[in-house]
Amino acid sequence: MGFSEFLGNQRIVTALRGTLRSKRVPHSLLFTGPRGVGKFTLARMFAQAANCERLTDDFCGKCATCQRISQLADPQTLLEQGLVERGESADAATVERVPLILQSHPDVWALVPDPVRLKSPVARPMLRVGQLRAVQRAAYFQPMGRRRVFILDGAETMRWDVANVFLKMLEEPPGSATLILTAPSPYALLPTIVSRCLQFHFAPLPQSAVEKILKEKTHRQPVEIKLAAQLAEGSPGLAMEMDIDAAAQHRRNALRILERAAQGQGFAELFSATSALAKDRNSTFEDQIGVFYGLLTDLLELTSKLKEPVLRNAPLAKELESLGKSVDSAWVLRAIAGFDELHAGARRNLNRQLGLDALATSLAPVLSWASEPRR
Repeated sequence: MGFSEFLGNQRIVTALRGTLRSKRVPHSLLFTGPRGVGKFTLARMFAQAANCERLTDDFCGKCATCQRISQLADPQTLLEQGLVERGESADAATVERVPLILQSHPDVWALVPDPVRLKSPVARPMLRVGQLRAVQRAAYFQPMGRRRVFILDGAETMRWDVANVFLKMLEEPPGSATLILTAPSPYALLPTIVSRCLQFHFAPLPQSAVEKILKEKTHRQPVEIKLAAQLAEGSPGLAMEMDIDAAAQHRRNALRILERAAQGQGFAELFSATSALAKDRNSTFEDQIGVFYGLLTDLLELTSKLKEPVLRNAPLAKELESLGKSVDSAWVLRAIAGFDELHAGARRNLNRQLGLDALATSLAPVLSWASEPRR
């Protein structure tokens, strides 16, 4: 048991253990990186180590405190319990008055984006002001153990006006509490919040490490393990929950959109493909954009003429090499910039269909519009 169970990003583990050993624990930490690389897991482990009854810079996993905090390893169960207790008919006032807080030990809280209801969740769960105010009140209480730890998972979902409430707590941090925020990128948060946190960026794991985790924690066949590790792009969390066939189809669909955009032909088929993607409710729009980023990263390696390109989407190597011959690095960089704008627009309720259509047509050769028959 202990931090030795955490695979990858060992420099972060070493730094966190050093703060515990020296008893100079930061008041606020920011964990950034792709979804599924272990940000929430390491935050939970840190909470165990900060309160373990036997060790000071690690956790035993056997004492009563460690075992209680370890229940956060399965946050979905606690989340469902909290939603059931609050009820399916909760209105906006009730949601703020009865905030969703995952707690298995008095000193350790986990906050996750609130889906409001269990059976019919909202489209975009977010951290709500009621949750943040509950943390603001509790953070200044003295801990029953050594330290109070508050994990804010999905901190990027806070509305910026709500985040200002949280900012006040960072400006006057409690002496015996640590706030741990997780987000995909520091740029998704207010700069004033980021500047007050000690930042750690979690890098994707090597494919071999992801395969090792899948072998230990799943019952998949070796071929499925290898394919899932390739498609997960260094994220063991995504690899474990992945529907391999669906993930592969999403990548083929996205690649088809890029191919048609690069060719500048068949705009009717192109718009049909973007419409199907925008209406897909089985994956978030951010995840869909992430698929495009992965494909464009591979194209950038191919168009840069690297001697030994390492492709994230190895099963689509032939199709990517073919597309790479018809576009150049400038086209790929223009596409990446376009998806950056699309990702930022999604936070402002940009129409997904129109955004995808506009981006796809902007990538088409100029002459294609002139040759397209007018109706």
